[in-house]
Amino acid sequence: MMGGLLPLLRAAAPEGGFDISEMILHHLADSSEWETPFGVVHLPAIHIGPVDLSITKHVLFMMIAAVLVMLVLITAARAAARERARGAERGPRGAANVVEAVVLYLRDEVALRNIGHGGERYVPYIISVFFFILFCNLLGLLPWGASPTGNISVTATLALITFLVVEFAGMRSLGPAGYARTIFYLPEGLPTFMKPIMLAIMTPVEALGKLAKPFALAIRLYANMTAGHAVVLALTGLIVMSGLGGALYVGLAPLVMAVAIMILEIFVALLQAYIFAMLSSVFIGLIRHAH
Repeated sequence: MMGGLLPLLRAAAPEGGFDISEMILHHLADSSEWETPFGVVHLPAIHIGPVDLSITKHVLFMMIAAVLVMLVLITAARAAARERARGAERGPRGAANVVEAVVLYLRDEVALRNIGHGGERYVPYIISVFFFILFCNLLGLLPWGASPTGNISVTATLALITFLVVEFAGMRSLGPAGYARTIFYLPEGLPTFMKPIMLAIMTPVEALGKLAKPFALAIRLYANMTAGHAVVLALTGLIVMSGLGGALYVGLAPLVMAVAIMILEIFVALLQAYIFAMLSSVFIGLIRHAH
């Protein structure tokens, strides 16, 4: 991100001046153009009837993140299979060993621990969503990169997919009658005349509770990634403004702070991917054991 100062300097033309807020909004917003070290790339616009399938900057980086997830996981899986075939007990070496350790941790300590018995079928989803969000987060920290998870539409879609997985898990484990009780809640031993009143009160509450979970997932990921990028961009803008004023030494403080925030953002990128995977596992476990 900090390597892309050329667009900032161009925006700081004498006739137009330099506007930090405009620069921040321009970087965070999705667009049909991608600024690269070699110039601006105009991304293709694709329309099939009323459906807009255009490739925007965030769509492009989601594609890159998906390809990276496939390359990392498939390469690590093949390396582990080769080592197992040779009779090695310690598993793959090097980077593949690190990936295998992360996958095993996500399987044992995140997915299975929170989902419980029978949670093996949901492990691939938890691992996939963790790595996809992680790469989306990290791509936004690269020069001329973009973070798709700083787009509320992307995080809302990820949360919606998790919501569907959670509800499907509940239907599969509880059956139609058991799943209905997660919406139409009636405590045991309730007097007959109180049941309609309880249903009228608790049904909207339970329905809102179901919708609040994906809402929290979407807003948490979006807000954390957007806030971190906004802070880094604001500090970067201060560096540019101090340089334009001739006092380059004034930009040293925001430069140090921007580097520190960038290091913190690497940790935040990992943490937010972990939290999304953890909460997805917790929500699946809760509905599967609603009784």
